Amino acid sequence: MKKNVLFIHSAGVQGLHQGSSDLITYLKESLGDEYSFICPKMPNLDFMLWEDLLVREFAALDGEVLLISHSLGGSVLVKYLSEKTINCSISGLFLIAAPFWGKDDDWQVNEYILRENFPTTLPHISQVFLYHSRNDKVVPFAHLGHYKQTLPMAKTHILDDDGHYFNNGLPKLVADIKEL
Repeated sequence: MKKNVLFIHSAGVQGLHQGSSDLITYLKESLGDEYSFICPKMPNLDFMLWEDLLVREFAALDGEVLLISHSLGGSVLVKYLSEKTINCSISGLFLIAAPFWGKDDDWQVNEYILRENFPTTLPHISQVFLYHSRNDKVVPFAHLGHYKQTLPMAKTHILDDDGHYFNNGLPKLVADIKEL
């Protein structure tokens, strides 16, 4: 039986070589036929629209799932998981270059800010992984520190030379997925 993967992409256009598209292609090719990828096209930047789509996606999931998210998709997914009830088993949560809203001055958008106690309201997640590049020019590296502080059980991968979009893939992510 194939393993379910729900991938929530970054904000913005997701055309060829844009946004998370190269990363998604890399993951599909690297993981192969053992995995069933669900990559919904997320709407504009309105959290409520993302939330509505996530409600439908989670309702359609059956069994165990791996959740992979990139950039804004990561912060939206964590907020959703901490505020909603889901009916599937999460064997891994993989946050790639996710912004942590509300801590830094330039990252104050109320609809994305997590509740103070958000880690206590997350569903059971077997393993959490964090990936962030030191040279990310979109989401500052300091955001990884905010996630590490609030999710101390997460396995953290600090990356060099990968930027924000991971157009050439993310081998460490593939290795972590295959180890589960």
